[in-house]
Amino acid sequence: MEQPRTRPPQSRQRPQPPLSSPSALAESPAVYGVRPSARPARPVPPVVRTLRRLPGPRLTGLGGGLFACVAMLLIGTLDRLLLDGSAVVYGVLFLPVCALTALWVREADIVTAPIGVPIAFATGIVPISGGEGGLGEQIMAVVTALALHAGWLYGGTLVAGLISCVRKVRQMGRRRRRMRPGPPVRPGRR
Repeated sequence: MEQPRTRPPQSRQRPQPPLSSPSALAESPAVYGVRPSARPARPVPPVVRTLRRLPGPRLTGLGGGLFACVAMLLIGTLDRLLLDGSAVVYGVLFLPVCALTALWVREADIVTAPIGVPIAFATGIVPISGGEGGLGEQIMAVVTALALHAGWLYGGTLVAGLISCVRKVRQMGRRRRRMRPGPPVRPGRR
């Protein structure tokens, strides 16, 4: 035996307000969430579009250091094999590795980038340092190469430090904007 319904069936679609003319709606700035006085967006240069398409991995502090060490060891080995250990080529290629390390380290580990890149420089300079004898001679060759090419080391560390500082300042600004309270709410009249 069936039970009679006590409530009318509910509609699954909500009524929509009528739209004004399509041309007025399409040209309205409120549709896009912008103020009428806002300037139109400038076109993005092709170089910026290309850079935005590149992968942007987020490495941990340890991952950033390992990336830099492996990259510099590979660069140093290739430099030794192809260019007979050119310190200028090694130094010039060290700068982009520093920049990539500082850009790819995640925001929580930004401060580790300027710490990891000097270690990577020292790791990669081992193949091009020129020590041929035992362990003592190899260590002295690495120390001498580090002293002779300290300018590249300081320059790369400076690049990583500047990029890290800019990223940290931008992160603090975003956090401050997020934490900023909204406009004060006035009590309503009763």
